[in-house]
Amino acid sequence: MKEEILKTIKEYKQIENGDSIIIGVSGGPDSMCLLNVLNEIKEEKIINFKIYVAHVNHMIREEADSDEEYVKKFCEEKDIPFFSKKIDVKNEAKKNKIGTEETGRKSRYDFFEEILVKTNSNKIATAHTANDNAETVLMNIIRGSGTSGLKGILPVRENKYIRPLINTSREEIEKYCEEKNLNPRIDKTNKENIYTRNKIRNQLIPYIKEEFNPNIIKALNRLSEISCIENEFIQNIVEKKYKEIVIEEKKEQIELDLKKFNSQETVIKSRIILYTINKLLGNCQGIELIHIKDIIKLCENNIGNKFLIPNKKIKIIVKNKKIFFLPNM
Repeated sequence: MKEEILKTIKEYKQIENGDSIIIGVSGGPDSMCLLNVLNEIKEEKIINFKIYVAHVNHMIREEADSDEEYVKKFCEEKDIPFFSKKIDVKNEAKKNKIGTEETGRKSRYDFFEEILVKTNSNKIATAHTANDNAETVLMNIIRGSGTSGLKGILPVRENKYIRPLINTSREEIEKYCEEKNLNPRIDKTNKENIYTRNKIRNQLIPYIKEEFNPNIIKALNRLSEISCIENEFIQNIVEKKYKEIVIEEKKEQIELDLKKFNSQETVIKSRIILYTINKLLGNCQGIELIHIKDIIKLCENNIGNKFLIPNKKIKIIVKNKKIFFLPNM
């Protein structure tokens, strides 16, 4: 399996000589497999890089402290620098009025970034697997996402976040942990069908395997790979068109040429809207298909000064033959 993971690492240029990598480790099978494999690759000097372990104690489960101790002890035995942080995720979620799952994810990535800076590292490795990717694709389909949602979990994001296990199945990982006597910690909440992902993992995928396609994980990962390739092609076109259409790009607003925008195909218009909003705000959260259609209609029916507020974060104004994208203050 190590050879397969090495193949993934080399194919996507995830790790190169001189890299310093923060590995997010919960203590579960996936992250312990990732940690052990990367440590073996490092020790065997197949690639010359440094590793550091970051563990977040979410303070939710009774076993949280023993999970932290398990990871810490493993790192001590392997002489791997270990960093941990306790975060009361339930309390944070309540305070910020967002879900515990999202709060936990944000807490983890904030801590990974903190350790990245502290250790002067340049990459963050997470233990996302082929199963995780398949679940994400299915979840996005159910939510009604666009074709970009079919990309699933990217093998590399922003040239910083890497997923060396993205082509490795959960079954292979569990077998590896057994063979290596890693005795990973098991999160019993993964069996509870409270969250959407758990329902997809524990109910929907087994049902599809049984009734329709026993190779559904591979099929969804193929769909994800094809979608990534096609989206990259479209994205290159969008970036080129954006450069032709943009008039001014500032921190507080972006101006586009209305006539040039209106001359594009609808699919390119939609992508340019998302691309522009992402440039301005750093994300496109809360922007749905209905908002995109309304913005396109606003630009096509250019009569006088018109504006739209698709969500609380962004404001679109059409005037003087220009489209203005502004943060909604």
